[in-house]
Amino acid sequence: MDFDHLIDRRGTASEKWDKYAGRDILPMWVADMDFAAAPAILRALHQRIDHGVFGYTHVPASLVEAAQAHLMAHYGWAIQPEWLVWLPGLVPALSVSCRAVGAPGDAVLTTTPIYPPFLRVPSEASRALSAVPLIIGDGRWQWDWPAMERAAPGAKLLLLSHPHNPTGRCWDEDELKTLIALAKRHELIICSDEIHCDLILAPRRHRPLAAVDPDFAARTITLMSPSKTWNLAGLGCAFAVIPDRTLRSRFRREMSHLVPPVGALAYVAAEAAYRDGESWRQALLDTLRRNLDRLTQVFADSRLPLIPPEATYLAWFDARAVHPDNPLPEFERLGVGLSDGRDFGSPGWLRLNFGCPPALLEEALRRIMPLL
Repeated sequence: MDFDHLIDRRGTASEKWDKYAGRDILPMWVADMDFAAAPAILRALHQRIDHGVFGYTHVPASLVEAAQAHLMAHYGWAIQPEWLVWLPGLVPALSVSCRAVGAPGDAVLTTTPIYPPFLRVPSEASRALSAVPLIIGDGRWQWDWPAMERAAPGAKLLLLSHPHNPTGRCWDEDELKTLIALAKRHELIICSDEIHCDLILAPRRHRPLAAVDPDFAARTITLMSPSKTWNLAGLGCAFAVIPDRTLRSRFRREMSHLVPPVGALAYVAAEAAYRDGESWRQALLDTLRRNLDRLTQVFADSRLPLIPPEATYLAWFDARAVHPDNPLPEFERLGVGLSDGRDFGSPGWLRLNFGCPPALLEEALRRIMPLL
């Protein structure tokens, strides 16, 4: 578990590194870490490859048991096997959720800034987007509850990011209860993207939305995956937890013949992550916390405000002092490629991926120091 060694990913068809191929720009944009997979995952994959046959594969019962055990051990959440729907990724699940709830023309409610697919998939499903900006108060990103109340009528679905991407906020239980109360008043179903829930950096515990209020669980779709935590996005394995049978049936119907099945190796990697990947995850969290401490130290004296994330390996900061709408080219000019806030619904902001060896982060900070 060497988190200090930088693996050369050039020439591997890496989306992250190929974006700036041939240019001296460090890629710190897409949510893809630069760490090798956990040894337990690599061993499991080698063993499965040695078998030699990769035919059509359904989810192994042992993976279902491993996912159940993980959710119970870490979040105290007991789920039933039949609640699980397996998918090759979270973005297809967002799209399916939009199609499975309500009817064409209905609104989908979310907040900004937000992971870009949240802003894109409603229109692709013939739904209207209703986006409410988050606000900053007491040094934290917060909900604008009056604005949420005004935007809720006409919506059937609320897309929630929990923990939040890109700000890194971990929503407090009181906030989740307030959100549930709003959803009850307006008869909303909540699709909660909890893909970053295993990456809590603050001294607190993640609380799945569906576990907060048992009476509301039937109106929830919870999306999870080992991909961000164990850096397995290229394999493609995620799952939705849908307690209500009718909603689950609609979700499966919308998936039919549109969403490809999960591959055999992805199932193997996911099970190894949940069953044997905990020591690697803890070592990863130690590295991420060290990186975040360094990042926070550098930005503390900066003209560019950064509220330290409570979760994820993504730092969201205000770069409007560099350029009010499009500061990214100035950072690229100094040799660091970040995620553009315009894609998240927030022009002038940038997202920095610090899921990398500390030395690479240090070099990136050295390069952008003139802008700070």
